Order: sequence, then structure tokens, then C-alpha cells
Amino acid sequence: MTLPDFSKSVDPVKLDKLAEVAVKVGLQLQKDQDLVITAPIVSLPLVRLITKHAYKAGAGIVSTFYSDEETTLARFQHGSDESFDRAASWLYEGMAKAYENGAARLAVAGDNPMLLSAQDPAKVARANKANSIAYKPALEHIANFDINWNICSYPNPSWAKLVFPDLPIEEAVRKLADAIFAASRVDREDPVGAWAAHNGELRKRSAWLNGERFAALHFTGPGTDLTVGLADGHEWHGGASTAKNGVTCNPNIPTEEVFTTPHALKVEGTVSSTKPLSHQGTLIDDIQVRFEGGRIVEARASKGEEVLLKVLDTDEGARRLGEVALVPHSSPISASGILFYNTLFDENASCHIALGQCYSKCFLDGASLTPDQIKAQGGNSSLIHIDWMIGSDQVDIDGIRPDGTRAPVMRKGEWA
Repeated sequence: MTLPDFSKSVDPVKLDKLAEVAVKVGLQLQKDQDLVITAPIVSLPLVRLITKHAYKAGAGIVSTFYSDEETTLARFQHGSDESFDRAASWLYEGMAKAYENGAARLAVAGDNPMLLSAQDPAKVARANKANSIAYKPALEHIANFDINWNICSYPNPSWAKLVFPDLPIEEAVRKLADAIFAASRVDREDPVGAWAAHNGELRKRSAWLNGERFAALHFTGPGTDLTVGLADGHEWHGGASTAKNGVTCNPNIPTEEVFTTPHALKVEGTVSSTKPLSHQGTLIDDIQVRFEGGRIVEARASKGEEVLLKVLDTDEGARRLGEVALVPHSSPISASGILFYNTLFDENASCHIALGQCYSKCFLDGASLTPDQIKAQGGNSSLIHIDWMIGSDQVDIDGIRPDGTRAPVMRKGEWA
């Protein structure tokens, strides 16, 4: 069977610019450095261009691992029940070995967010947990920022149809591609220069927050009265960051956030989501949770509540926060008015928090801290890291200093 080709709906010049930005800005790939790519097979046109730019930049060996929606569905439709408690640990062990040996990592996002929406939620949860356990040796190198890594996106037709359900498929792909290009800053003459300027602005925001040394942030808005204590010795980051291997890279393309590590034991109050969370084929909407002592003790959602509750029971750290991020409501992704059903984009339209694993780089001298030291300073540990959006033009944020005095950080979703 020949699959329909919608690549002609994607501007080839901008796609090539995206590939170049992924290599030169996203990864800053080094001469003779190996590269591990994971991607949906439908994104082959982008992967080929990334591979070309990687070798032009002097890459060692580029290795790509593809996923496919039909074969993923086949497992859930026909696989044995026992198979959902297993994962390809051999593959992730190999990836971990590659990262230990200095390889960079690039993920192309673009899977259909609703692919597993009709499948048994219990099987989806079991498969995700098994995969998370198997993936941990490789994920630790990414979460600990040992290596330079990047995520970018390709307009998968099934994803495009979800975002623009009323458009013909060719037009939906074209419109999603244009939105990806705009958010990724490759719709302009000098994308690399545009990223340098954008990174400079994000550095200014991070520097101001690091200078303030707030002890906590207080979010208030409809359904939200949340105090997020910040980890001891936390450090704000945004845009380009330097990995432990010395390479300065932009992990997320696009990105509009500045972020840091909350204190896993010092989150109190209630918070409501402001955008739906698309997670493993399920749309989780109208999330409302209550924290006590840093832990979610009540949780509900108008849609996808069963999946949310299973996520929260993944492990002890799944009910605690690993990240808090600030994004102005006027960010280009928010201003587009598009719900992408993709966390990489939707999290950059709104302030957000993440359940689960923290980033060790969001600590002063984080590269030298042991896992026990990170835990002692309030860093959370978990098999998951799931971002969900809590910001809007109706949300205010105050910074609370150690002496209890306050300073406005955001008003009505904009920097104060």
C-alpha cells in the first residue's frame, strides 16, 4: 500500500532552514560528534535535511530510529496482555551508551497526539510506565543536561487534521507547517540571527529572576491560588544553555519560557489548567488539583480524569513538581490562537508547571551536585516529566522574597 505524500504542502526552503537551525542553533553540533535521532517516519523529509546539515557541520555518525503510527496501533490492537509490561530496554541502553560516549540527541516531534485515544487506558498506562523505566538510563543524560540535545517538529498529516479539523488535509498540513515555521523563527531572512536576539531577551529575564532570589512564586487567577516554593539554590534558565559537555544549545525549538526548579515539599494551594493537556492519546481538560506539603492530594478533570489519576500514581515523585516556567500571554505561540495539542508548542503559549522529574541544571553549580544533594535542596525525582499550562491573561504572579516581601512578576499574563 502506498501512503499519500503531503510533503508538497510544506515549503521546502523553510523546511531546509528548520533543519539548519536544528543543527546549528538547537544542537550546535560539534565536529566529529555522533548524533542519535528519533522521529516519526512521516517526518522523513525533515530528517533527511537534518542529516545533510549534520554531516555538513562535521558530524561523526548520524543514526536515526523511526516510529510509525500503524505499527504502534498494531501492538495495542493485537499484542499479548503481558507485552504491555515490557519495553525495548536494549535500545535505550544503547542510546545511553551513545550519550556516555559523547553523542548528541535530536527528537523530531509530530506524532498524532490522539493516536491511542481509542485504546485501553490501562494498557496505555502500563506501556508508558514500562517504557519510562527502560528509558531512564538514557533520559538521565538528557534531564541532567550531560549532552547537547534538541527537539523540533514536523507537520504530520494526522496531527495537522487534529489542529485544523475543518480544512482539507493538504491545506491543514500547509497551515500547520507555516505555524511551526513561524514559531521556530525560520520564516525570516536570518533565522540563526533571530535566535541569537531571542536568546538574549530570555537571558535578560533569567538574569533578573536570578538576581531577585525569590523564595516562592504566588499564582492567582480563576480557580488558582497557588504558592510554589522554589528549591534551595535554584537557578533560572531560558533559551540557550550550556550542557555539561561544554556545548551551548537550544534544547527546545520553539521556546518562549524561562524556567527553574520548585521545591518538591513546598507547594501549597489550588491550581486550574488554562489549556488542555494532550498526553499519550488522551486529551485531559479542565485539570484542577490541590497541593499540600508539595504533594497533589486532590485531582480532577472534566475530560481524561482516569488517565490523569494513573499518571499521578506512576511513582512517588509523580504527584510533585519538577519545573515551573514563566511565559508571557503575548508570546507568538499564544498570539497565533492555535491549540497545537503538542506540549512543545502549547507550553510556550502559557506559564506552566511540570509534574515529576526536575532538571539538575536549574541549580547553582548543578553540574557538580549529586542526586542526594539535589534531593536535599528540594529537587524532585520521578519517571515522568509532564508539563501542563496554568497561565492566561487573567493570572497574576508575585515573587515572594525570603523576608516575606513581595514583588510583581506578572500582571494579567504579562511581565511586570
